[in-house]
Amino acid sequence: MMNWKTHPSYDGHEDVVAVGDEALGFAGIVAIHSTALGPSGGGVRIWNYAREDDALTDALRLSRGMTYKNAMAELPMGGGKTVIYKMGPDRTACFEKFGEQVDALGGRYVAAEDVGATVNDMRAIARKTAYVSGIPKEGGQAGGDPSPWTSLGVYLSVKSVLGGSVAGRTIAVQGTGAVGFGLCKLLAEDGAKLIVADVNAKNLERAVALGGQAVDVDRIHTVSADLFSPCALGAGLNARTIPELGAPIVCGAANNQLEVEEDGARLQARGIIYAPDYVVNAGGIISVSAEYIGESEAAVDARVRAIAPRLMKVLETAKAQNVTPHQAADAIVRERLAAARKA
Repeated sequence: MMNWKTHPSYDGHEDVVAVGDEALGFAGIVAIHSTALGPSGGGVRIWNYAREDDALTDALRLSRGMTYKNAMAELPMGGGKTVIYKMGPDRTACFEKFGEQVDALGGRYVAAEDVGATVNDMRAIARKTAYVSGIPKEGGQAGGDPSPWTSLGVYLSVKSVLGGSVAGRTIAVQGTGAVGFGLCKLLAEDGAKLIVADVNAKNLERAVALGGQAVDVDRIHTVSADLFSPCALGAGLNARTIPELGAPIVCGAANNQLEVEEDGARLQARGIIYAPDYVVNAGGIISVSAEYIGESEAAVDARVRAIAPRLMKVLETAKAQNVTPHQAADAIVRERLAAARKA
């Protein structure tokens, strides 16, 4: 692994740790961005990267995003992330070994589900460490798959930025995996018209079954719609795609949607309203945090329903201060982190 402190995506990270086991054939990276507000919480992403440096870039960017997401959601957690870029044939053994390595971090990082990971993976981790969430609980306690909570938070945000109703509105959803499909279901139930795209044929098929119109993944951002909802991987809003956007509002679940800082200004220059991703997609980590600290599902529901009002406040602040929405959100987060460090 290259020197993470000289990496372009390094942002004062507290630690970056290589994990894996050569005999089992798995390898990954745990990035701990901040523990100022509590243990660094963030999912385990399983992805095939072209280069190890791409995996490190993702880990650094995603862990920073988790710090901002958790701080904005007023959770008692810092930001961290794991990316596993090589998975061995015995998946259970790999995750049990990973659980041992998470345990060795002494509580500085709490693992949870992300792209490519499952509840069963979290169970395997839990056999070796208590520093894990995303495991089903009973009796009204928070726990289990956090993706429905992410979907709900995004749905409520979409509804808010569209004035309180999605009935008859056209929503273009990019990515219909666990979160994207959950969002599509909620939108369809509420009378929205869906245009959908996904690289996975099965994911796309189930979204089409809801009444969605399928388009190519390379075109979804260009279609004429009331709102574009990116729910796939990050960096989709960039110098190439922003001039092509066919919707006046962007509000979705994908992490790190802006490829570079300047993309926020590019959106604003086009008159496109951008809902900062980490404000909108906090539902999953709210569930993870609640499970870890022993809160109820009712508490999770209340916190997730606070996402949309928080988003509207960010958008109002941005307009009042004549800054981009992500700049307004970042300023709120930096203030909270500074206060935590001072305390």
